[in-house]
Amino acid sequence: MEEMGLRERKKRRMYQDVSDTAVRLFLERGFDAVSVAEVAAAAGISKPTLFRYFPTKEDLVLHRIADHETEAARLAAGTAEPLDALRRNFLDGLERCDPVTGLNDHPQVLAFHTLLYGTPALVARVYRHLERSEEALAEALGGSLDARLAAGQIIAVQRILAQENWRRIAAGEGVEQVRPDAVRAAEQAFGRLAAGLPGLAGQASESQ
Repeated sequence: MEEMGLRERKKRRMYQDVSDTAVRLFLERGFDAVSVAEVAAAAGISKPTLFRYFPTKEDLVLHRIADHETEAARLAAGTAEPLDALRRNFLDGLERCDPVTGLNDHPQVLAFHTLLYGTPALVARVYRHLERSEEALAEALGGSLDARLAAGQIIAVQRILAQENWRRIAAGEGVEQVRPDAVRAAEQAFGRLAAGLPGLAGQASESQ
């Protein structure tokens, strides 16, 4: 078990190191101006080895948000009140300035966001990431048509809330200036979801 744990830690470290190297180069020179071969050379590995870890160039960037893909589904599957769990998780994210909520003004986070949403190939992958998040959440909620409709609304609400926070931060407002409005908007949005999805908790608990 300890040996397996060590191998897994080394593998995760490799993923993180290569991704960090790639993102640094992309931020310096632009996504399209840096080749996969250059990333591999900078990371000290061969190109075939890099592709074993990251099947596409875009994966080098999307690795940073990959863990969030099933986050909503994990939260929903672990409680009889999934909507409340998702609301609390989003509010907790605002409190700790989780970049996923859009409420983070660290220069490196802002630069990464600009890279992510300023590169067409990456934007397309981000939307596929959101689709998979929606699919996973729908499955956690029971997999029915109602569950898919609910998941679509929840993921859309989280995306729009985060985008509004990013918009204000990118325009020059500080985190503490934006936070009260961000919290209020999140509470209101999840409140509307709760009013419009009264059977959500029942569907989720029945599926567990």
